[in-house]
Amino acid sequence: MKIQTLPLLLCAVMTLTGATKKWSSTCPDNWTKINGRCFGYVLTPMSWRAAERNCVSMGGHLASVHSAQEYQDVQSLVWSITRNYNEAWIGGSDQTKEGVWTWTDRTTFFFKSWCPGEPNNFGTGQHCLHINHTGKRCWDDNWCHIKLPSVCAKKI
Repeated sequence: MKIQTLPLLLCAVMTLTGATKKWSSTCPDNWTKINGRCFGYVLTPMSWRAAERNCVSMGGHLASVHSAQEYQDVQSLVWSITRNYNEAWIGGSDQTKEGVWTWTDRTTFFFKSWCPGEPNNFGTGQHCLHINHTGKRCWDDNWCHIKLPSVCAKKI
């Protein structure tokens, strides 16, 4: 009998102390689990920097994307909320060194889904990455001050 009550006691202690959040495999409300992370779409148009600050305030960063499947899942998230493939900021940037793209969450930038001819730094100064550019729904570098919706991601 005592052995059976131990798991219940442990569960109650974890719940009361908030320890369950550490081991939770679910995402908060209005976030979607994709490939072991939680993704959230922010409808409010902001500059890239403001969007990153907003994501950080929610415990994440602008989203990094690491595979074609993950990109399709992010696009599906945008579609599920807007019923359109709206352009949106994600966390890629070459602000530190032109042509060297990095993610705000410091993960390795190896997957790319650039539109043909992109990134092109058109007119100089396009250092921030947005998704769903043109009908091809690919990536484009853009001026960071442009206001767009955004996609945030955070660890579970």
